[in-house]
Amino acid sequence: MSVRNLGLYVHIPFCKSKCAYCDFYSLPGADSLMDPYADALGAQLDAFSGTAADRVVDTLYIGGGTPSCLGPRRLSGVLDAVRRGYALSPDAEITLEANPDSVGPWFAELRAAGVNRVSLGMQSADNALLRAIGRVHTVEQVANAVDTLRRAGFENLSLDLIYGLPGQSMAAWRRSVEYAVGLAPEHLSCYGLKLEPGTPLYARRGTLSVPDDDAQADMYLWTADALSGHGYRQYEVSNFARPGRESRHNLKYWTLGEYLGFGPGAHSDFDGVRFAWARDLTAFLARTWVRSEAARITPPERAREWLMLGLRTARGLDLSEYRTRFGREADAAFLSRCVRAGYALRDGGRVRLTPRGFLVSNQIIGQLLELSA
Repeated sequence: MSVRNLGLYVHIPFCKSKCAYCDFYSLPGADSLMDPYADALGAQLDAFSGTAADRVVDTLYIGGGTPSCLGPRRLSGVLDAVRRGYALSPDAEITLEANPDSVGPWFAELRAAGVNRVSLGMQSADNALLRAIGRVHTVEQVANAVDTLRRAGFENLSLDLIYGLPGQSMAAWRRSVEYAVGLAPEHLSCYGLKLEPGTPLYARRGTLSVPDDDAQADMYLWTADALSGHGYRQYEVSNFARPGRESRHNLKYWTLGEYLGFGPGAHSDFDGVRFAWARDLTAFLARTWVRSEAARITPPERAREWLMLGLRTARGLDLSEYRTRFGREADAAFLSRCVRAGYALRDGGRVRLTPRGFLVSNQIIGQLLELSA
């Protein structure tokens, strides 16, 4: 019998301050609730461990918020709870998100406890831009954090960057990418800024000088080309990695792998059901774990997801696998038009988008879903 792998996501909703673009469930100034939260999180992990008794956990992702705010003792407790209730693979990828200002020598304790990957929120190499979006760290702290993490024994680091920031020029974006590459991370995530409703930047959207779509497209295409030249392979729309250093956990999302989420606001896709926990810290601390949404995924919905998520990856779509797995056909004529237009490439029986295609992937995916039976 084949092993059924499972990813775990653990949400830590605490942070020093809320960034101006952030719409994740995070609560600054709630440090007094960290101990009861860690206890409640351990209890939730324990309560649902039986549902995953036949799975092997091969990835664990601790996100937020700023998970590193929780400190080594509480984070080690999270790892203990996972090991206590779940079959954690010896070679599991265990990722912790962190902000540069929250990294210290104590990360050596986390490395010893089993954390083997850190995702660091760099965002920009321009201190003025960092202040403008509400980041509390400096560029200098990014370099110091990377050095500290290397000294602590981490050999798998990822840096997050954002393009399309208010007032950001192409030259400024290039400097950020080049600075990040100079720190030699194994992985880079490069996201375009999205003005999400309910965030401070969204409220000021009418007065912001944000790079237009053409400027952001130029930033994106330059990034894909530049990072390729530095040995980073683009494996998803926004993600680039050294060979073998792709985020195994995030690949679960894009390949329809199973994952269970814990903590308020965390999402799951498990045993054919997608659900999320309510974004309510008070209820969570009271051990009232209410699902804010839940739905069993039908075969036609899975087929649509397979097409949509597959086109986000550099591997693209295996059309014969789609036919075998779902008994459906992807519209070959439309995909051929995408190839002729330079938006996609054919590789045997597989079709994948080019960087130009990734730029308009939402439109391509939407049309493909409409045309595919």
